[in-house]
Amino acid sequence: MSSRTILIAEDTPRDREFLQHALAGYRVRFAANGREALEALGEEPAPWVISDLQMPEMNGVQLARELWRRRPEARIVFWSQHKDEVYIRALAEVVPAETVYGYVLKSNTSETLQRAVRAVFEECQCWLDPSVRPVQARTRQGDSSVNDLEYEVLVDIGLGLTDNLIAKRRYLSRRGVQNRLKSLYAKLGIDHEQATADGIGELLNLRTRALSVAMRRGLLNPYVLEQEEEKLRRWLERQNLGGPRASE
Repeated sequence: MSSRTILIAEDTPRDREFLQHALAGYRVRFAANGREALEALGEEPAPWVISDLQMPEMNGVQLARELWRRRPEARIVFWSQHKDEVYIRALAEVVPAETVYGYVLKSNTSETLQRAVRAVFEECQCWLDPSVRPVQARTRQGDSSVNDLEYEVLVDIGLGLTDNLIAKRRYLSRRGVQNRLKSLYAKLGIDHEQATADGIGELLNLRTRALSVAMRRGLLNPYVLEQEEEKLRRWLERQNLGGPRASE
């Protein structure tokens, strides 16, 4: 085992304890979130980091973005309970070219975690959990990969926004919103024109159908929607429109 120290960004005590035992052959130190991790690393060159994705204050994706901005040579193993496409998409946007990293699900054994850590930190090889690889492949397929603009409108309908409010928020015309929705439906395998031709278009709520498919694919989840709800609240306040309210 290497004498290098691994910084672990993890806020859950039980998971910290598991990592402490699983990585007994390494020297480790802990941070409770991404912000603490950055402060602890300071100017350390080429750091080794294991990071959870969901953490308070600064999550794992935000930590990776900032750390790789400062230290492109840093190696990170993401250790998460999620294989949702939303996280794989987010990571794909921040991983620099030629960077070595790993992604391990928390459901794995300590032996699997050790293999991933050894591959990334000692052998300089990327290591992706087998369950994650099909999800990553889908994000790279043009006919099913949802792009950033389509994802924005998916989030907006997930938050319950009307076409008019989406248009205002995204600086679009109503037709522009409808075109993005049509493109999103196609990426999700929802054929609007075919449904209309078959006479069932009026029987389907395409927005709800899109959200159902997106949730099954892992493009959206409650944690992401909670974050997006906060972004929407701040935007509404800036527009003097007030925050979203549940019906009483």
